[in-house]
Amino acid sequence: MPRLASYQGLRALVTGASSGIGRLLALRLAERGARVALLARRAEELDRVATEIAERGGEAVVLPCDVADPRAVELAATRAREKLGGVDLLVNNAGYGGHHRFLEWDVADIEQMMRVNYLGAVYCTKALLPQMIERGRGWIVFMASIAGKIGMPDETAYSATKFAMIGLAEGLGIEVEDAGVHVLTVCPGAVRTPFFRPADLARMAPRTHRAMIASEAVVDATLSALARGKREVTVPRGYAAANVARVIAPGLLRSQVKRNTIDAVKGAG
Repeated sequence: MPRLASYQGLRALVTGASSGIGRLLALRLAERGARVALLARRAEELDRVATEIAERGGEAVVLPCDVADPRAVELAATRAREKLGGVDLLVNNAGYGGHHRFLEWDVADIEQMMRVNYLGAVYCTKALLPQMIERGRGWIVFMASIAGKIGMPDETAYSATKFAMIGLAEGLGIEVEDAGVHVLTVCPGAVRTPFFRPADLARMAPRTHRAMIASEAVVDATLSALARGKREVTVPRGYAAANVARVIAPGLLRSQVKRNTIDAVKGAG
């Protein structure tokens, strides 16, 4: 059954759980009765999140891991299954971004971003999906981005990782739904988290700063979409209109994107 109505006793693994959306989602899952495995590179930050969960009466397992390392992911997935007895819900949230013109973007960073943002989700899904199919029950969330629907200037490398993630999620959802596994793709706009470094923020247009949303909005939308059995959700909802415009009026959308990014930054400068 695709609808996720109760988290009591659910076993969840959240990647990128040390801060931002991942941290808040892990806290909310634990508050609702889930046992949560926390996965990220920073062990000390994960310990703090685990302490927060324990102080609220929840249970968390700390799994320091770099999702860009397939072997490390396999070991972390094995530990999660051993500690929790299995994983029912996987949230592929780990990732990072950047704001550079493509010609200025270091190729090594472009490759690393693809390993973390896209291949990290591939490795985690590969490690945990077989057991979900065996049980005939599971949920996988891909935390993508509106930048995975619309190619964004100054975010070319990041957009590419999220386009790849969305393509993976759409195809995978069709493959596994008859086996009892539900796939949800979440496409937020810019979120006010440590994800954005000061240098990134400095390159953003004023309108982008004003349109930033809180992590709570993304987490609320994610949990609501799981409860309703939705396959995709855009946050804020108004951004979904851009997906339609991309199909029926691509030229207009392109000019608006340019005006609100490249032209706006030039004007602000």
